[in-house]
This record gives sequence, structure tokens and C-alpha cells, in this order.
Amino acid sequence: MFADSAKIFIKSGKGGDGHVSFRRELFVAAGGPDGGDGGCGGDIIFEVDRGLNTLTDFRHIRKYVAKSGEEGGKKNMHGKDGEDLVIKVPEGTVIKEAESGKVIADMSGENLRETILKGGRGGKGNSHYATATMQVPKYAQPGQAAKELWVTLELKVIADVGLVGFPNVGKSTFLSRVTNARPKVANYHFTTINPNLGVVDLDGHNGFVIADIPGLIEGASEGVGLGHEFLKHIERTKVIIHMVDAASVEGRDPIADINTINAELEAYNPELLKKPQVIAANKTDAIYDGDESCIDLIKAEFEPKGIKVFPISAVSGRGLKELLYAVNDMLKNLDDKPVVFEKEYFPEMYNDNPNEPYTVSKADDEDGVFLIEGPRIERMLGYTNLESEKGFMFFQNFMKDNGILKELEELGIQDGDTVRIYGHEFDYYK
Repeated sequence: MFADSAKIFIKSGKGGDGHVSFRRELFVAAGGPDGGDGGCGGDIIFEVDRGLNTLTDFRHIRKYVAKSGEEGGKKNMHGKDGEDLVIKVPEGTVIKEAESGKVIADMSGENLRETILKGGRGGKGNSHYATATMQVPKYAQPGQAAKELWVTLELKVIADVGLVGFPNVGKSTFLSRVTNARPKVANYHFTTINPNLGVVDLDGHNGFVIADIPGLIEGASEGVGLGHEFLKHIERTKVIIHMVDAASVEGRDPIADINTINAELEAYNPELLKKPQVIAANKTDAIYDGDESCIDLIKAEFEPKGIKVFPISAVSGRGLKELLYAVNDMLKNLDDKPVVFEKEYFPEMYNDNPNEPYTVSKADDEDGVFLIEGPRIERMLGYTNLESEKGFMFFQNFMKDNGILKELEELGIQDGDTVRIYGHEFDYYK
């Protein structure tokens, strides 16, 4: 079985404790402090390995812990840093915080290596604490605690085009005909249980990657069958091809099938319906000569909605060239960058002290200007991409959840006033 999801526990290394010791030298009755610093704990790092294509390994190993830093030693000896733990994943793996489902990292595009949990800092040895009044410090700083997290890994295929349809409508035959993929093809339901990828090569064009998403069924968005396992693979695609059995070989209504699948896509993620779509009306080789009424009905239903219908036969090859060139033209008008999911969860912030102070105040010399300051606020600005809508909403929710918006209102902020945060200025509107 294709493994495209897993839940694992990750933990960075604890920082080594600082050491307490004093110099012991001949003819020196009481030497000064010489306790060394502890080593830093190892980081948890995720890295893309293009030789992997499933998450099978994570079904067997669920716990990943980096090495802790060593304690400092005598004679100001620094403890050894803990070794980082590098976890290899296939390209396209999305790492999410298990409880909230928020995205921590998407290992796609240019993001091939990312530190998810930092190891604890090493503690300072007692040599750092000697002063004129305290020449014999008998304490050292403990190492910083390790950070731990349960995460889910989801492998979402990276393809330009998603091929969807009910079981047994001919998707695997189509993919094997137009690409270099060789999926299993047989005349029974749920033949495909893995997302198959293939590259479409077109004369004079760059071509594109197409993914055969395993057959969907009604209720897939609610997890019926393997619905959730399959629907997530459509999220990265830019164009959707609906394949239907236009000849109703098995007695299915192609129009009802398309509407059902669109309803499942919308129920799973409404953004999916915003993707451009085309309809591949397959199995035209099984339609009686001269009887194109079934194709006409599909066209009458969907082409007024801007969804073009292409009569094809995956067996004979009829209409395949027209469909592929049309899809290629659609892709030319879309952003050619891969679909990468925005970061929504910052482990550094959730390991912060939530009671760390901040200040909300009015500017002394400017009317209608409010200032927000504090180290935790500054760190959040550094983590967040304010240029993206999702990143800005995340930062706004952070301000709300931490009571900052409420304090602004208590200070009398009005619509149109300015909020200034470490060089960033925002207009306030409730």
C-alpha cells in the first residue's frame, strides 16, 4: 500500500549543563572558577531526498530524538554539542502540527532542508559568574530544555494536472496512453490505489506532469473509503481533468458523476473549485456510430459554465491530442511555480514563554499612532510572511489571541489610526 501519511514524535536535544569547578594548582590554595559551558543540543532537521517516493519508513519508526549536548568540564572545557538528527522525506511532504493540523513546513519547491526544532542552548559554567564580590561561585547555568512535538507528515504529489473521476472510467488507460507511466489497468473497481504520475511530452512544447488520482466515491470528503487519502493530492495541481464514461457502459450518468465529484472537492476544500477544469468524455469508441447525443448533453450542461468538453477514447486515441494541447495552453496562462503551502505554525513561538512582557502605548508626539513592542512580538514578525494573505491573517490572529487588539481598543484606537510595530505600519480597522 502506498504510504502517504504518518504521525511521528520529534524531540530536539537538551542543552548540556554548565559545570562547577575550581582551579587546582600547586602552591595555589584556592584557584578561581574554571567550570566550562555545556554543549548545545542537536536540532531536528527535515531534508528532501528525491530518491524517496513514499512515507513507508515512518510507519515502522515513530520516534525521532536528537542527541543532547554534553555537560561542560573542568579547565573551562566546553561540552560537546549534540549531533543533529536529519530526517529524510520525499519531495512534496507537508509537515503539520498534529493537534491543530497547521502547516509547519512544506518540503517542496526551493525548500529542500528546514530546521523544525532547535536544540536547547548549553548552560554557562561557573567561570561566567565570578565577580568582585562573588569570587567563588558555586553554581552554573543548567542547559536549556529540549523541545518536543507530535507532527503529521502528508505526502501531496507535485503535478501540474490532476486526473479525477469515478472508478473504472478509464483514467489508468488514459495515463498509460499519453505519458510514460505504466499503471496497472484492469476492468474492476478501485484498480488504482496509488497516485500515478506521468510526464506528457508534446511536440514543440515543454509538456507537463499529470497525476492519476485514485477513483473517488461519494462521501470521499467525509473520509468514506480512502477519500481523504486521495483528495489531498489534488491540492497541488493547477488544472483538473474530469474523466467520465460518456457511453454509460456501466449505467452511470456522466453529468451526475461530474457534479458529485465537484461537490466532494468543494466539501474537502472550496479552493479546489477555483482551479480550471476540463472534461474528458471517455469511451466514445463504445458509442454507436452517429449517436453523439450523450456528448451533446454533457456539453450543454457544462460548456455554458466555462468548462470545455473533449470527446475522447483512451483505447483508440481519438481526441487525445486536442485535449492535451488545450490543457497545455491553460497551464501557460497560470503561474509556473509549484503550489507550496504557507507556514501556519511556528514551533519557536509555541515554546516561548507566553507571559513574556510586551507594551502597547500611544505615541507621545503623533496623534492616532500606537506602538507595540516586546521581544516575542519582534520574533513573530521575523517568522511571518506579511506579504501573503494567510501570513497576515496568522499575525492578526496572534495579536488577537494574546490580547493585544483588546489593549489597543482600551487605549481608544479608532478606525484609520496607525499601529507601528518595529518598522512596520498598519492601518487599524475593526
